[in-house]
Amino acid sequence: MRPVYCVLLLLTLAGCNKNEVGDVSLGVFTTKDIKIDAFIDPVVTGVTCHVSSIEANLDFSDPSDSSVACRQTGPITAEMIAQIDKSKSGEVLFSKSKSIFFKSMKIRRILDADNQTLMYVSYSTKETSGSFKHSLSTVPLWGTEAYNAAK
Repeated sequence: MRPVYCVLLLLTLAGCNKNEVGDVSLGVFTTKDIKIDAFIDPVVTGVTCHVSSIEANLDFSDPSDSSVACRQTGPITAEMIAQIDKSKSGEVLFSKSKSIFFKSMKIRRILDADNQTLMYVSYSTKETSGSFKHSLSTVPLWGTEAYNAAK
């Protein structure tokens, strides 16, 4: 294979995201697209989250807006709940760079033990227009093997 083709192939593969499940163009005259990523919670593997955010292909920084939707897609066991961080701040499960200036989008899992619910919050790590952009999705444990194990 010629060196030029190898370089082009590497550049193409570098732009691919193995978690990306959707790419929506915002129009012909813009370089911004809505990217949709999917990820499975690494501990509570019965939960899948879909995250949408805007990527500006030729900008130094992407917009801070994002949205998250998480659903039960498999079993949730008491053993899984026993392994998670139960602090009020939870734990970061997903991070995606949104700027060359240290801005990122993160998703954090927090357990609401009183209401038997897993909460997934998507947020930007930099203030934009006086606000930290964020989105919340919940997955109730009702009807799962883990119900009551969270208390």
